[in-house]
Order: sequence, then C-alpha cells, then structure tokens
Amino acid sequence: MSPTRLLVLGVVRMYGRAHGYQVRRELLAWSADRWANVQPGSIYHALKKMAAEGLLEAVPDEPEGRGPDRIAYRLTDDGETEFQVRLAQMIAETEGDGAQDAFAFAAALTFLPSLPRDRALSLLRHRLTWLEGQLATTRSVLDGGVNWGHPEHVGELYRLWGTNVEATIEWLRGLIKRLQDGEYVMADDPGRHFGAPPEIK
Repeated sequence: MSPTRLLVLGVVRMYGRAHGYQVRRELLAWSADRWANVQPGSIYHALKKMAAEGLLEAVPDEPEGRGPDRIAYRLTDDGETEFQVRLAQMIAETEGDGAQDAFAFAAALTFLPSLPRDRALSLLRHRLTWLEGQLATTRSVLDGGVNWGHPEHVGELYRLWGTNVEATIEWLRGLIKRLQDGEYVMADDPGRHFGAPPEIK
C-alpha cells in the first residue's frame, strides 16, 4: 500500500466520515506533501479507488456540508482491517526503494498510536533488528570484509548510509524507550488516542 492510501484511510477513520476536501486539507496541514510525497490529486484518486475496492463507502452528505465535495466517505470493515494490516507492515518492514520506504514509514508513524502499545513495540523492535543488520553489512563493506568491486571513493556512500542508519537506530531505540515508559496515548490506553474514530472513547 502506498503512503497516500494509508494516510487517506487514516484521516477518514479519524473523522469517522470525511469529504475529499477535508482529507486534502488535513494532510496538507500536516505537510504530508513533503514527508510522504502526497500529491493533492492523488488523494481524490485514492478515495475513489478504495471506494471501488470496498475499503471505503460513500455516505450521504450532511445538510450542513459546504464546499465543492458532495460525497463523504467512511471506512468499511474491510477498510479498517486494511488500515491495521498495512499500518503494521509499514512500521515493521522495509522496501528495496529507500525513498519509498522512508515515505511509507513516515506515513505509518503518523498513526502509530492507533496500535496497542505492545504491538507497536514489537513492530518497532522488528524494524530495529533489520536496521542493525543493515549497519553490520555497511560496516563490513567499509572494513574490507566485502568487496563488490566499486571504485574506492564510492566507499563514501557507505559511510553516508552508515551514518544515516546509525542515527535512525539511535532515534528508534529512544522511541522504543519512550513507549516503554508510557509516553503517548496508545489504542489500548485509557483516553482517546490520536487517529481514533469519533465513536471510540
């Protein structure tokens, strides 16, 4: 699932029902066009496509509705399942494309509180283990343990990647510690977590 689709599902879920304009306004207010590469036109496309797939359903417009949109959407049961499954995957798993993975993880992180605390911790630890493996591989290249025949100066790329991975690992360990210490209201905590549908108290 693309970052845009997850974010659109998440915002519709958060509102309970939402027009395309509301979803677009919310995501642009979060600057999701910068950190998740969400384009305004892709938001409307995602709404229509996911409605056709049965993840969203059109609901009657409320009388007080304003603006050009006359179709509001809400998640179906399949949409809720899809949101939860893809949210977990985007937190725990990585993709081959570094930029796409960064966009996906940023989108998922936005709705991290939609998961129970222990589930979120388990997924984040999985990602941490994968990153630690990547760091070990990068270090082995720099130490000469692996030689793929690249020119010597290309090693600077591995130094850059290694530095970025080290910083991400440090941040991720901090996030795990903060969650362990009870920071943030998660889905199984008392109170309303970020991204919760309106009917959840």
